[in-house]
Amino acid sequence: MQFTTPLRIALSKGRIFEQTLPLLAAAGITPLEDPESSRKLILETNHPTVQLVMIRATDVPTYVQWAAADIGIAGKDVLVEHGGAGLYEPLDLAIARCRMMVAGPPGASLNGERLRIATKYVRAASDHFASKGQQVEIIKLYGSMELAPLVGLADLIVDLVESGGTLKANGLIPLEWIADISSRLIINKAAWKIKHSVIAEFLAILRASVESRSAER
Repeated sequence: MQFTTPLRIALSKGRIFEQTLPLLAAAGITPLEDPESSRKLILETNHPTVQLVMIRATDVPTYVQWAAADIGIAGKDVLVEHGGAGLYEPLDLAIARCRMMVAGPPGASLNGERLRIATKYVRAASDHFASKGQQVEIIKLYGSMELAPLVGLADLIVDLVESGGTLKANGLIPLEWIADISSRLIINKAAWKIKHSVIAEFLAILRASVESRSAER
């Protein structure tokens, strides 16, 4: 693919970046440096007009919303909390998969009145319990969610679960499914109009790559 228009892609380090690399490669994009070893926040690629912006996962939608990046890749959990303003979300990339779950000690009740729920996913947790007509108190935390029920801070937690190993190590179990989570391609609405040709081609290549990988499973 030829990139005749400048394109800036917002990504986060770690699992999402690693699983995005084959998708970028399908479009002919290769970063010139490894973000895990580089201190640079803007990485150049083999295309002079394409840059990768390396930021916190929770900031990816904000950078795309405010046109600091044209497109980005972010987990559905992050997008739900952001709200989606100023963004198109045209493609589920089917990478970085996990589940958003309610979790707690074995035998914990899901139906008590005014349960205290510890989570960093405030919007998702609130919407989930509201859909059940259940009033809960949300306690926002930024990490170590599993600790909250152990010290009496909360009755339950809402968090992402991949293998369940961390829950098990802390005496907790998944109790209720909220949503399947995967990473999505997001596009700034203005960039979609101004740079439509190059972004549409990039989107088509990623969609074909995702469909091909899905067919191989």
